[in-house]
Amino acid sequence: MKTQLLFALFTVLSMVATSQAEDSTDGKVPVILFIAGDSTAASYDNKEQQGWGGVLQEYFEVNKVRIDNRARGGRSSRTFMTEGHWQKLITDVNAGDIVVIQFGHNDASPVNDSTRARGSLPGLGEESRQIDNMLTGEPEVVYTFGHYIQKMIDEVKQKQARPILISLTVRNLWQNNRIERGSGEYGAWLHSLAATNGIDYIDLTNEAADIFEHLGKELTDTIYEKDYAHFNETGAHIHARTIVNWVKGLRPTLPSDSYSALGQDVASNHWAFLRLPVIQDKQKPTLFLVGDSTVRNGTADGSNGEWGWGSFLADYLASIPVNVVNRAIGGFSSRTYITGNHWHKSLNMMRPGDYVAIQFGHNDASPVNDTRRARGSLDGIDSQVQTVFNLLTGQQETVYSYGHYLRQYISDAKAKGVTPIVITPVPRKLWSSDSNTIQRDQSAYPDWATSVAESAGVPVVDLFGLVANQYDRLGITAVEALFADKHTHTSQSGAQLNAQIAAEQLSQYLMQ
Repeated sequence: MKTQLLFALFTVLSMVATSQAEDSTDGKVPVILFIAGDSTAASYDNKEQQGWGGVLQEYFEVNKVRIDNRARGGRSSRTFMTEGHWQKLITDVNAGDIVVIQFGHNDASPVNDSTRARGSLPGLGEESRQIDNMLTGEPEVVYTFGHYIQKMIDEVKQKQARPILISLTVRNLWQNNRIERGSGEYGAWLHSLAATNGIDYIDLTNEAADIFEHLGKELTDTIYEKDYAHFNETGAHIHARTIVNWVKGLRPTLPSDSYSALGQDVASNHWAFLRLPVIQDKQKPTLFLVGDSTVRNGTADGSNGEWGWGSFLADYLASIPVNVVNRAIGGFSSRTYITGNHWHKSLNMMRPGDYVAIQFGHNDASPVNDTRRARGSLDGIDSQVQTVFNLLTGQQETVYSYGHYLRQYISDAKAKGVTPIVITPVPRKLWSSDSNTIQRDQSAYPDWATSVAESAGVPVVDLFGLVANQYDRLGITAVEALFADKHTHTSQSGAQLNAQIAAEQLSQYLMQ
């Protein structure tokens, strides 16, 4: 059984990402990587219970990166501070160090009782509650989870060190063959704090959940020997390897010689720096967005003045009880979003009753095979195929038509009980030579997308046509301000316009 478990483990880990050259930065040597967390990260002399921080040093050369694990069992973000553990940690932090912060498992405990008195108030606001602590016998002002984490972030930055927020480890709780993806909303709150502060976020919850679901409940049960929250040494390595996989994809990242032989064996999730969002409120259905940079540009921070419309969609759907989770990634086509495993990861997050809006086309016209992107799909919506030796991946690949890939998104979503909504690609700023109107024959992708959606009997939003009509009404001068580059990527105002138009159309399907 153990051999079978390890074989399955390393098989799935090898699927996480493919290694490629990494950017590295010069800095202090050794870097001290501090860990602030609870029992799921703490070190133990017990193979039946081991936190991921207890094995993390095995993945790094100690003379390059030294792990200083300060995680303590039973602590919340609040009690890690009030008991003095945080102050001791931050006192030892120097410029150039890394501080990894992971809390949440214990923050949902009672705020005041005679056994732990460790809970924080929920949320990210500045609410507070005055209590007479039944455990310490002292008066105390208790703050929100977000307050405590923000204080940690601020103090790490003051030391000119690098904070990294990590979502919760996975608990061995299953329903309908799906493992729980995070306790409460703590992962979403950590993501929000990371995005607001412009710092790194590692989505350990969803990545580890993917691995455990691949292993299955029977094998996962052998990893959680003690209880549903705490794992053995194998589980510690699963979580630690996932963290290393993400650390390698952050920007800037550690030099490649920072890793031990075990660490070198871990692939790089080279899109980790994007801070892709997660579900915010598990009580609501979720609208997922998948697409390219016209939907989510870079890290969705307005770099170079460029924004995707998905970054503002939630603002125009505020009256509808739905999460908006924008998983679009710049540079991808309908083909490479699937072959790059991004569709699989997004699909794994979806639940019955959710929605997924699908918009591709801008990058599908790229070369089918080259050494830079190799991202093009075959023209049309028919069943034609082309077998290539992919010059980018070094692997043989069967490439299908644009329509084939759209049908796969639709089919996969339906199989999960998720409603697919096809969206035609937004128009480029290309004006007709004989009139002040947007070229309607820029590409065939809007027509192909519409045809596939209608044949599949799923909703379609003709964002291309609707936005083009609005550009015509506004005129050349006004539309110029809606773009941040020559003709493809919108500015903030352009993205907001597209988002408003998209929301008006999407709302009719979300309210059914």
